[in-house]
Amino acid sequence: MLKDTNILVLTLTVVLAFCHAVLAARRTSPPAAAIVVRAGTTTAGEFATVSSAVASLPNDNSSATIFIYPGTYNEQVYINRTGPLTIYGYTTDTMSYHENQVTIQAGVPAKVAGSNDASGTVRIHKNDFKMYNVNVKNTYGPGTQAVAFSQYGSRVGLYACGFYGYQDTLYANAGTQVYLKGYIQGAVDFIFGRGGLAFFGGNTIGVSGPGWVTASGRQLDDAGSYVLDHNKIVLARDAVNGTAGNVFFARPWGAYAKVIFKNTVVLAPFNETLWSIWNPGDERTGNVFFGEYRSSGPGVHGATRPSFATVLSESQAAMYNISSAVGSDYVSWVDAEYLASCDSEWE
Repeated sequence: MLKDTNILVLTLTVVLAFCHAVLAARRTSPPAAAIVVRAGTTTAGEFATVSSAVASLPNDNSSATIFIYPGTYNEQVYINRTGPLTIYGYTTDTMSYHENQVTIQAGVPAKVAGSNDASGTVRIHKNDFKMYNVNVKNTYGPGTQAVAFSQYGSRVGLYACGFYGYQDTLYANAGTQVYLKGYIQGAVDFIFGRGGLAFFGGNTIGVSGPGWVTASGRQLDDAGSYVLDHNKIVLARDAVNGTAGNVFFARPWGAYAKVIFKNTVVLAPFNETLWSIWNPGDERTGNVFFGEYRSSGPGVHGATRPSFATVLSESQAAMYNISSAVGSDYVSWVDAEYLASCDSEWE
């Protein structure tokens, strides 16, 4: 009987994997009228770099699309055109970062670039931007701030994208933005920013060293926040020694830091306090709001939260959602297919 059960489970696993492969949406050719980027291309009308494709676009209010073929593009990309822009990366599964075949990477630290923003591999200084299935990396490594993705726009959606760095990976610094069904990796303050309004849903968050997942730098007592709902936090495959027990949800970069983690599956081995001061002697916890609801997983087993963290009730947690994070107009600019699949992620 046990043997038959095992065979049935194996058969179902194979069938489900096959069904996913069949049902997974592919994006392996450019949409109509898209600008094409292809590494090493010599074809007329195509571009060999993402930057050159962006530079070719008219700086007006027209909508534009860029499609990127597989490859690693070693460059920094700065985007500030006025009109709406969508960037698609080649993939065999649009709903998953696992099949991303496009990477944009650079290794510029902030101390060389002159600022966090200037170190960004991809820098968004515009409204109405979307990007699908593209990996963005800052390869500098430990030692100083080195941003992969720098975000200053409103109504910005990042879907099934991967963001890789070590310190200060994702600079969610200004504007309204969502990160859905993607991967975010780092160690020190690797989701951070001052005035950004951000929602994170259905992502895998990879911890590669001792540190803090978020560092909110809010300097005003306003309604702005980072809301992270239905994400999973894992130990990255290349995590350095000493990471276990030295990871926290957040520390306050700004006096009014506001971060809410909901429905988080924590597999990475966190420090038992879960939440952190900024630094000894410079705690910055007097006016912060660190909220948490329904955390689970071995990484939070035996947690003893500090007094400046709030364990939310169900009704309190319901107040913090995509609408509270980025505004009720999200329905007009967030990709509903990705958002809908986030709600059941990791259940």
